[in-house]
Amino acid sequence: MKIAFQMDPIGAVDINADSSFRLAEEAQLRGHTLFFYGPDQLAYQQGRITARGHDMTVQRVAGDPAVLDPEREVDLADFDVVWLRQDPPFDMHYITSTHLLDRLKGQAVVVNDPFWVRNYPEKLLVLEFPNLTPPTTIARDLQTIKAFKEEHGDVILKPLYGNGGAGVFRLDANDRNLTSLHELFTGFSREPLIIQKFLPDVRNGDKRVILVDGDPVGAINRVPAEGETRSNMHVGGRPEKIGLTDRDMKICAAIGPLLKEKGQVFVGIDVIGDYLTEINVTSPTGIQELERFNGDNIAEKIWQAIEAKL
Repeated sequence: MKIAFQMDPIGAVDINADSSFRLAEEAQLRGHTLFFYGPDQLAYQQGRITARGHDMTVQRVAGDPAVLDPEREVDLADFDVVWLRQDPPFDMHYITSTHLLDRLKGQAVVVNDPFWVRNYPEKLLVLEFPNLTPPTTIARDLQTIKAFKEEHGDVILKPLYGNGGAGVFRLDANDRNLTSLHELFTGFSREPLIIQKFLPDVRNGDKRVILVDGDPVGAINRVPAEGETRSNMHVGGRPEKIGLTDRDMKICAAIGPLLKEKGQVFVGIDVIGDYLTEINVTSPTGIQELERFNGDNIAEKIWQAIEAKL
């Protein structure tokens, strides 16, 4: 197959952690050809969805993960699979790319399905499952946010469309910074904020469960660094081997059919204790850590699911 990756600069990836790199590596091992381009090089041209980028050969060499051929322009309808893999922020640039890629429907398989990536971003998709999530409010209005904090005391406040743990604040019952943080966030962004009840179980880790075509295939635990509330690996969280509990399986059984129906092939959900906190559909990660811990080739399972759709 001909595979195109829309992603952040390939030269900057960590070959031992990046899921996009592992997906490209596995595709190459399966005999598929690879093409790389950045989201800035995606275009609509008189009815065609095009991209300027490079034919690519990936290699497991630290600091030099890919050999790129000279730049050329391609028609993405000529590809079998297009991967939407750039990281958030989930801003209008990101949303526009989903609109453009959505025009490839019936010509190429776009993973994850861009229509539902756009309509179900991670911190909003969980709203479909209120019985699985901690108490949550999404608002820009300060009074509404203050009322939530007064009710629950110890809370987590974060940007609705952030990622990687950026801008996540824990405000305990004695904290007096809510108004200042609200001023800070609303001063540079028109986005709402999301506020959730703090879950003390996060000290034991924030579990990342990987689902492939709606089915759970494994999990890793991400333990916060000393003195940190955030467990994201981008900010020092430590990955650990962990299994799936009965509660994890119930959560996956509840959300899996919807993910499969909406074409979300590779999904990473976040579970703290007994609660679902996020459903990551934009550019989930964790498959390399899971492969090291359990020996499970998740990239292979993902490609098998995609190949079955062609």
